Amino acid sequence: MSLDRAIDSYLDHLRVERALSANTLTAYATDLAKLARFAEEKSVTTAAGLDLGIITGWLAELAREGLGARSAARHLSALRGLCKFLVREGLLEQDPTTLTARPRLGRRLPRALGEAELVRLLEAPDVTTLRGLRDRAMLSISYAAGLRVSELVRLELGDIDTKRGVVSALGKGSKRRLVPLGEVALAHLEEYLTARDADDAQNEKRAKKNAGKHEKLVFRSPRGGPLTRQGFWKIVGQHARAAGMRGAHPHQLRHSFATHLLRGGADLRSVQTLLGHAHVVTTEIYTHVTRDHVRDAHRRAHPRA
Repeated sequence: MSLDRAIDSYLDHLRVERALSANTLTAYATDLAKLARFAEEKSVTTAAGLDLGIITGWLAELAREGLGARSAARHLSALRGLCKFLVREGLLEQDPTTLTARPRLGRRLPRALGEAELVRLLEAPDVTTLRGLRDRAMLSISYAAGLRVSELVRLELGDIDTKRGVVSALGKGSKRRLVPLGEVALAHLEEYLTARDADDAQNEKRAKKNAGKHEKLVFRSPRGGPLTRQGFWKIVGQHARAAGMRGAHPHQLRHSFATHLLRGGADLRSVQTLLGHAHVVTTEIYTHVTRDHVRDAHRRAHPRA
């Protein structure tokens, strides 16, 4: 089988049987397309031709291109998954990646926003406009529920139970989880949806265009279509600059959600569930942040610190 067809079969396997997210599939497809191009340059066009020489040569080329450790680790993860799949399908005799070392990753600790910073960020949107009401509601829910950007932009009206005060987030692997929403986030959401309904009533042409297509989405673009992940990054950056904050990004809202819960006494397993992490090891990174907080409090308060 050709290498291109083998890669397509592997991606189909990930989409159908592993139910990976569209973003992960796109990243893997891009990474493996680079592999296929490199192999073709070395006159290797079949899946059976993948060997240690091709693998190490490709990784060395990525390193020469200045690929960071995290990106290199993702490329290698896609490659290892492909090779295991090919061995299982009988298209490759042995897995050449078993002899390939994984790049060492530095563990970057997330910086949580302070309470004053969060207030400034939430107050930055101009709530006299529909777009400002939408942005404030998005920022509020992103922090209040610790949602991933992809989860936030594809929220539908049926995912939010305003009576119970919970949001049903569709996370990685198409797994759902329920996360409580605070009164402030719910109030901001209600203000936005009320204003949006009124705006739709005034603009019947746009409302008809969205009927049955985007009407279920909670957050829409000014033209009535869905928002993208990149769109929300721009929204956060715009309001962060207006609030006098540098380098703020959507992930900080999720980091802040987790860190503030742990500082408030929540146990790690509960935070893991609320974040939608498959493994508690992923959540443990936040304990480093809270330990620093405890040490700082000890230094300030203890007479012999």
